[in-house]
Amino acid sequence: MGTGAGRDSRTHQAPTWCKPRADGVELALRVQPGAHRNGVSGVYGERLKLAVSAPATDGRANEAVLALVAQLAGVPRRAVELVSGAGARDKRVRIAGEPAALLAQLQAAAART
Repeated sequence: MGTGAGRDSRTHQAPTWCKPRADGVELALRVQPGAHRNGVSGVYGERLKLAVSAPATDGRANEAVLALVAQLAGVPRRAVELVSGAGARDKRVRIAGEPAALLAQLQAAAART
């Protein structure tokens, strides 16, 4: 069995871009604003790479990233918050919820790339 999207199948640990927390998970993201479509683009180093069509002006790309993360995780938008990186491509995002369920959902979304 191979590895998928930053996950080592031998250890069954969370991928490097996803850190479980007591009340959810925290994601390390690399964002490509102004893309042709919204979605997961793969893994960039130790970050999950997301593409959003919104431009990086007036916080529009940040809002698009939060909405996309909520969709990928299967949670309401209000469960997702930007922790750091408001003006940068590298961002940290926290998702509130049950960590194991969120991790499974996010890994499935990343594997579809």
